[in-house]
Amino acid sequence: MFSPKPMKHVLLQVLTEDLPQVSLILADLEDFSPDYRPLYDAEFQTVPGSEFRALYHEASSRMQKISPHATLAKQVQLSDLHVISEEELRITNDWLGGVWERCSEFEERERRLAEEEQMLVQLEQALENFSALNIDLSLLQGERMFLDIHIGLVPRGNVAQLKEAVTLANYLLFDYMELEESVHVIVLGPKGRRERELRSVLDTAGFRPLPIPPEFRDEPEKVRKQLRRRKQELRLEQQEEQNEIQLCASELRQQLEEARSTLVMAEPFVRMDTAVRSAGHLSIISGWIPAQDIRRTEKALRTALVNPHRMEVRNPRTDERALVPSYMPDNRLMSPFATLVKQYGIPRYGEIDPTAIFALTFILMFGMMFGDIGHGLVITLVAWLLHRKLRRFTLFVVCIGLSATLFGLLYGSFFGYEHVIHALWIAPLSDPIYMLSVALRWGIAFLLLISLISIYNRVIQGDITRAVFDTNGLVSALLYLSVIYGLYRFYVDGSFGVPAAVVAIFSLLALLAYKLIETHASPGERMLVAFIETFETVTGYASNTLSFLRVAAFSLNHVALAIAVFTLAEMMESAGAHYLTVVCGNIFILILEGAIVTIQALRLEYYEGFSRFYSGDGIEFQPLRLHTGATT
Repeated sequence: MFSPKPMKHVLLQVLTEDLPQVSLILADLEDFSPDYRPLYDAEFQTVPGSEFRALYHEASSRMQKISPHATLAKQVQLSDLHVISEEELRITNDWLGGVWERCSEFEERERRLAEEEQMLVQLEQALENFSALNIDLSLLQGERMFLDIHIGLVPRGNVAQLKEAVTLANYLLFDYMELEESVHVIVLGPKGRRERELRSVLDTAGFRPLPIPPEFRDEPEKVRKQLRRRKQELRLEQQEEQNEIQLCASELRQQLEEARSTLVMAEPFVRMDTAVRSAGHLSIISGWIPAQDIRRTEKALRTALVNPHRMEVRNPRTDERALVPSYMPDNRLMSPFATLVKQYGIPRYGEIDPTAIFALTFILMFGMMFGDIGHGLVITLVAWLLHRKLRRFTLFVVCIGLSATLFGLLYGSFFGYEHVIHALWIAPLSDPIYMLSVALRWGIAFLLLISLISIYNRVIQGDITRAVFDTNGLVSALLYLSVIYGLYRFYVDGSFGVPAAVVAIFSLLALLAYKLIETHASPGERMLVAFIETFETVTGYASNTLSFLRVAAFSLNHVALAIAVFTLAEMMESAGAHYLTVVCGNIFILILEGAIVTIQALRLEYYEGFSRFYSGDGIEFQPLRLHTGATT
């Protein structure tokens, strides 16, 4: 629960001919993660199965292209689990190639019909520019021997001046349709010397030409009817195309399902990749298996393989701990919290998994900052009603809702009303100083816990020196604890205390000495760097501790917002909107402050917590498995 499961490194020695069968057995067990490092590459120089992998990738690519055209089952049914030979994979790939050729023809026809449909829409839009004309539009197209014709748009304010200007050039201007800011016009006149002069006049007037598509060979109304008729024909063609695709898919569905099953069973050997190496008839497979599954794996191989094999098992070496995958069993209760932890990173093998700590502390901090019975129950109810959309995050929302309800009971708050239920602990605004002191104690306890986890993580990694002397190590924790104790004694009886002062001074000197030793630079630079890093460690603890004051600050803010809502409701009482204001105010608090509190709690977890002990650069355990999902 608090750290990844113990792992073992496994080296399997098998006959090369048994490799596909071994990979299928391991995938069926779902407990083997391949180790792709080039181990023993001097003795085993060949990575077998290159042709098999090439065939698989080509077939898989074809299946992915075909799948959108056929409605396949969400789950692949592997009724006959068997080893896929290279010849069987080749036959499947060739058959998929033929199917893809048919599908590509469908795609091409669909693309052509879609392009034509888009073109018809554009033509209908273009036709609107000529809808007011009652002439054959073909008469206005192309060049004329004796007549110069221009059709376009002119800004409304320039029409009168343009009409006068073109008249001087022996041209005529007719306006046939008006819009809000522009006018559709036709300018025509004899071809000759004044054409260039006319173009200059049109440019000056802001004339924008309107090209007439060559498809318009009749009057606008008749052209519109032709376009509509063609659109109807096009829809019929598209429907026929869809019917043909569905008919083809239904004919091939069974064979496609079989091909998909073949690819699923062929994938494990492909995924082995460089984790498998061979030298003639002998091959090795290297990888990681959870310690608890070693016997199960040995038994499965011994039962299924006819030929002899050998399995060597050892513990991870210290130098390869960073490469060991972290196996975190799927826990339904912790699943939503594990997802949030993974947003920061995966724990290294052997490190403390912070999921359980994160879940507990996050729930408590959210409740303390957002304590209200009514708001908590609303959050819980919403989570229950939206469980289909929230899915596994339903439990997360329910937990924070129940936490808010619990602290609402402790605070005596129900939708902001503090006189309905008697507080079991304290009403936050009744003693703000006490609330701040509680938040401060919480922060101190949280940081001490984090420091202990940091020390543990370094010890199991064999880094004893850093566990004792580095930032967040034992010396830093002693310094922090002694200063906190000394300040508490000073607050109580006005004296820091000799024991606390001695421990604090010696811890500070030890920390400074370690920084001096670890820093590699000139003497002056070494002193400066060591002093700055030591000072940063001390101020870091102080600032991180003070950050937890926001836990109390938001509990006080929650009450203050409720008071503001009630004050506004009293002002609106004369208008008869008292209860409406209260309801709207509570909705505002739920949405806005609820989101802010969630973000602030996450911030405290990530920056004050995880950053001190959690590297987050681990490798998630992803075993070889048979992927029977909807995609191949």
